[in-house]
Amino acid sequence: MAVPPQLRALLLAVNALLRKRRYHAALAMLKGFRNGAVYGAKIRAPHALVMTFLFRSGSLQEKLRAILQATYTHSRNLACFVFTYKGLCALQARVQGETYQAHSFLAAFIGGLLLFGEHNNINSQINMYLLSRVLFALCRLGVEKGYIPEPRWDPFPLFTAVVWGLVLWLFEYHRCTLQPSLQSSMTYLYQDSDVWHDISDFLLYNKSLPSK
Repeated sequence: MAVPPQLRALLLAVNALLRKRRYHAALAMLKGFRNGAVYGAKIRAPHALVMTFLFRSGSLQEKLRAILQATYTHSRNLACFVFTYKGLCALQARVQGETYQAHSFLAAFIGGLLLFGEHNNINSQINMYLLSRVLFALCRLGVEKGYIPEPRWDPFPLFTAVVWGLVLWLFEYHRCTLQPSLQSSMTYLYQDSDVWHDISDFLLYNKSLPSK
């Protein structure tokens, strides 16, 4: 199917604009917004779908609304954060004439405060996800820079044992301190497995079906 001349001309003009270096920073902000929206939806939608149908009660309509709301919130916040971060980095580089490492931290600090500073389930999950990876990366950076002695043996098994020991201790004796989604998952695994009445809720279902 032939492309209309007007549309072809428009596409050529748009592509020519996208190649102009003078607009690169602004266009990078727009593409960052696009990528943040797409990635946020890809990450949150399947997670919300599984967690909602596993652990949330309510009608199908209420569950679908919760999934869409969680997906929208994650997608919007991440898109706006990327847009803000790239914009602030570009602004600092333009003002100071070159790029410094502090620009990245300051831009992300402001963006994180504005977009992920509200204490809700979505932001809490994102921040906890990032925290674990930041701590790992800082330990590796400390070893790389010589601030932390390089281990003579693999510390990962000990790290694993401590993490699992702590999380189960917290679940059993200080459950309210854990994130709600983690509480739900661990309740399903460790508490619900203590209760059954017959073969139906021992093997086929987690809990007995309500009698009609």
